Amino acid sequence: MKYAYCGNSGLQLPRMSLGLWHNFGFINDYEMAREMILHAFEMGITHFDLANNYGPPPGSAEINFGKILKENLASHRDEMIISSKAGHLMWEGPYGDGSSRKCLMASINQSLRRTGLEYFDIFYTHRYDPNTPVEETMQALVDIVRQGKALYIGISKYPPMQARIAMNYLKERDVPCLIFQDKYSMFNRKPEEEILDITAGQGSGFIAFSPLAQGVLTNKYLNGIPASSRAAEPDGFLREEQVTVALVEKVKKLHILAGERGQTMAGMALAWALRDERVTSLIVGARNTDQLDDSLKALQNLTFTQEELARIDHILDGATL
Repeated sequence: MKYAYCGNSGLQLPRMSLGLWHNFGFINDYEMAREMILHAFEMGITHFDLANNYGPPPGSAEINFGKILKENLASHRDEMIISSKAGHLMWEGPYGDGSSRKCLMASINQSLRRTGLEYFDIFYTHRYDPNTPVEETMQALVDIVRQGKALYIGISKYPPMQARIAMNYLKERDVPCLIFQDKYSMFNRKPEEEILDITAGQGSGFIAFSPLAQGVLTNKYLNGIPASSRAAEPDGFLREEQVTVALVEKVKKLHILAGERGQTMAGMALAWALRDERVTSLIVGARNTDQLDDSLKALQNLTFTQEELARIDHILDGATL
């Protein structure tokens, strides 16, 4: 495993972190989840990314992770970075959604109970909430650190202006923002417009989720939409109509270049997302250990020539997802 310092902090994160957004809830195979978490740790993945609403049902990924931690990895707790988040809908009523102090404090207490942890290494505000002043949200995070419930603070998916306000507020109170989490991939390069400059200027790290664009940047959709894919799920975040013919044609061209580099399509997409030194780590998901190993192989070839990067830019021109 390769590691990188997170912004200006002394904390190192693995270049690839394991996300428990999918495949770790009660509806999934518990033994497979256990096998993936243990295998990830054995391969040097020390960072495990959770949120209060991960499952389904919400909260179940934290419960399963806590059980696996207690039964198999308890003696390795100090070798792990465990993160969680709050901000999206978790329970019904006025206090189970958003980024108010009430919601964040209740959520972290629940998350700690579900995982059986004394503290999280990183705790995020999961989204910007336009109905709550940024200052209220940030003060709650400052207090969470001062109460010993988290070691570091992160923010996720904040618009640039609100991100600056949040980071300045945290810095002024000596609880700097460790890391910014956002969607980033070949098909979603929006962080390059402002956020990566903001995080670098603030001395924060950046961690990308969905670096494979929900599986589109693999060979999965080259010949149609498989029944077992996320695009085939009626309630998934990736919709069938998003996997257009034009998008697949771009993936086919990228697939050819990946082959020339001796990589899979997924491997090249992950390596590409790490090409920018401002990107600390990628959150990767997996259905099984073979998929996880395939992602990790990307670390064996992270270097691109200028010609390759120009060719990728030409293929991607105008592509979004």
